[in-house]
Amino acid sequence: MKNTEYFNQLVRNRRSIFPDQFDAGKKIDDEIIKKILTNAVWAPDHGKEEPWRFTVFTDNGLKKLADFQSEFYKQNAGENFKEGTFLKLRQNPLKASHVIAVGMKRSVNKNIPEQEDIIAVGCAIQNIYLSVTAYGLGGYLTTGGVTYKEKSKFFFGLEEEDKLLGFFYIGHVAIPPVAAKRRPLEERMTWINS
Repeated sequence: MKNTEYFNQLVRNRRSIFPDQFDAGKKIDDEIIKKILTNAVWAPDHGKEEPWRFTVFTDNGLKKLADFQSEFYKQNAGENFKEGTFLKLRQNPLKASHVIAVGMKRSVNKNIPEQEDIIAVGCAIQNIYLSVTAYGLGGYLTTGGVTYKEKSKFFFGLEEEDKLLGFFYIGHVAIPPVAAKRRPLEERMTWINS
């Protein structure tokens, strides 16, 4: 394959870009987001169940998401309520061009373990990360806020057996990321050849 070096660099230069690093207010064309999500759905999955579900928020939808998650947090945090968390949930979506709620729709085929549906959605998320990087955009997946709150998932069209796995924020990059390092592969690999 002639593009192996490009792919190697794409993977190794992928970085999480956070909302404070976005060029807030600068919109990405919806067609690019659709192309990114088209790449996402080409992730591998068991039984061709395609368990990923995406709810895309943009324009006024970002405020709807911000209002929902911040109010949900306020109503459910109890004595653990923190004003900083509330404000972050209310303000961060408005810094992005698009926020994609990533859900896992439980496979109809119950012979497929739930973990495999979750792994398939994880592969789709990696495709999103790589596509965002290839388009020269910034993005990151957050699993904070309302992600693991059972009562919140219905807002995103998910049912009882489904899971809300996180939110992928996408925006134009205003503040580039710093370089990253990885430990040597040999520290985390066992090679058995005899």
